[in-house]
Amino acid sequence: MLESYSALLFIVFALLFILLLLFRVLVRRNATVALLWNDVIREKITNFIMNQSKEQRILNFVLQNAVRGDPSSVVDTIDKYCSQKEWAMNVGNEKGLILDKTVEEVNPSVALELGTYCGYSAVRIARLLKAGAYLLTVELNPEVAAIAKQIIEFAGVQDKVKLLEGPSQEIIPQLKKKYEVDTLDFVFLDHWKDRYAPDTILLQECNLLRKGSVLLADNIIVPGAPEFIKYIRNNPRFQCTNYPSHLEYMKVEDAMEKAVFLG
Repeated sequence: MLESYSALLFIVFALLFILLLLFRVLVRRNATVALLWNDVIREKITNFIMNQSKEQRILNFVLQNAVRGDPSSVVDTIDKYCSQKEWAMNVGNEKGLILDKTVEEVNPSVALELGTYCGYSAVRIARLLKAGAYLLTVELNPEVAAIAKQIIEFAGVQDKVKLLEGPSQEIIPQLKKKYEVDTLDFVFLDHWKDRYAPDTILLQECNLLRKGSVLLADNIIVPGAPEFIKYIRNNPRFQCTNYPSHLEYMKVEDAMEKAVFLG
């Protein structure tokens, strides 16, 4: 009787172990499962246990481990945290190289980021800006914006970055008069994916794009921005380039889309 119970217990644990392995594989390779686990289930459980947000944990890790005034150290520290400890929706190190290359090619004087989150990409962009250039970055969530502001200041790039709080559809029409923007040289889209297309249209309607302005959109496969891709690739005023990559800190396929405004 005892031997039968032990054998049954062994089988149960073996099955549980196999299911756990399969789940881990799914998390690493299946976009839906990965986002559900990392951005919903795991995050909510950890938030409850630690009584603080994931974004606050990222900030604390930066303050404790990065070098103050060194933006590359801040970027590397966030990458370390999100690849080894807890996933977060930064552009990440792999796609970050595409972002870096694009910024270096454009060499913008005025750049706009839609979706600041914790300030990772704002710091990443700012560290590459030439003297006198600046980045406007827009964040809807005030709690996240407060954390981003601290990370931007810790990185020492606060003189190059202006954080604007509020909905992108409200801030974009204010850029010319309120923030004295003539036109934008570079725009990084990394906010709500259903806002990519309407905000691109809004940028044109507000005459914020000039001939040669470059848009770079993240996460066009995961979570996906199908309306933006349909609009941008079928618009003769844009010349598009696709950059296959992977979802930040995972093996899930993703991509970025660069669109040059032809005027």
